[in-house]
Amino acid sequence: MAKSGYKGICRIDQPSRNTFGWYVRVMFSGQTRCKFFSDKSSGSKKKALEAAILYRNKAEKELGRPRTDRIVASRTSRNSSGITGVRLRKQVVRTDKGERVINKYYVVNWSPWPGKICTKMVSVEEYGERGALLRACRIRRAKEREMYGSEVKANWSASLAKLLTA
Repeated sequence: MAKSGYKGICRIDQPSRNTFGWYVRVMFSGQTRCKFFSDKSSGSKKKALEAAILYRNKAEKELGRPRTDRIVASRTSRNSSGITGVRLRKQVVRTDKGERVINKYYVVNWSPWPGKICTKMVSVEEYGERGALLRACRIRRAKEREMYGSEVKANWSASLAKLLTA
């Protein structure tokens, strides 16, 4: 947590440059919003902080980032499913007879509280490719509602095409 006590907001005090105020930076899904709120132009240190908090909340809403003090994962090129928090895992195992078998799972990850990561695996063999993906997405959406109070819209709007073609 930032020294201000507010995520994404930090204090800048540089007497050598006569700069005093609050700096806001919000990043989500490859986009960034940032702004500096000067104590002098805002009228006081407290008013500048209030303006910074309002700006941060508005910027998060514009970017589709849920308002939370937790870390919110966004899309990455390393994700094989194209859906944040859901990835495809292939596991090679050997049977008693020495045969190689490839087990495929969709792995769902979420963080119920800071410092804790939970995982649930959905078998492609049991549910089929499409069924396993849809089940994994259902689990992830439910966990997002638990963690953030709503779904991360940026995650699901970008993933709709993937779900429809699966």
